[in-house]
Amino acid sequence: MFNSSSSPTNLNYQSTYSCPVCRHGQIAGMAMMDAFGCNFCNSIFTANLEQQVLKKVDSQPSLMWYWDGKNWRGGHSSELELGWGYPIAAIVFIMLPPTIVGLAAYLLPPLPGSYLSWLPWFWTILTFFMHLACVIWLVMEYYQFPIMAYLRALQRRFWSVVR
Repeated sequence: MFNSSSSPTNLNYQSTYSCPVCRHGQIAGMAMMDAFGCNFCNSIFTANLEQQVLKKVDSQPSLMWYWDGKNWRGGHSSELELGWGYPIAAIVFIMLPPTIVGLAAYLLPPLPGSYLSWLPWFWTILTFFMHLACVIWLVMEYYQFPIMAYLRALQRRFWSVVR
């Protein structure tokens, strides 16, 4: 049963709570283990019951949430915090390679009307989107947005309803 009473409750292995990762499933104590498991995204958590802290252990870096008696608070990494250097490095990583490729295409253009005259500009755009995809992937990994687990769980739920 979902723990949604009006009075604050302490975190314990006998109760069921909403999953702080997918926000769809419920986490409950796993049999013969001091751990919680989500029934939707299959995430595994350990808990520090004295500090009311839940830590996601099946990811790197692991994330932590604090239980306030009714809701989860936090969701930050316990191992590293992102500073201003990371966004600046991401912008440089996204912008510098396409700028170099585009500058080369501008300064050394192909012969007009040649068969592959479109390739340098296509390559510049492709470079931009590939570097952007790398940064988006890294951000998703850091914040542990479980897109594939979420889609698999939705697919399982859909097929269980259809059958």
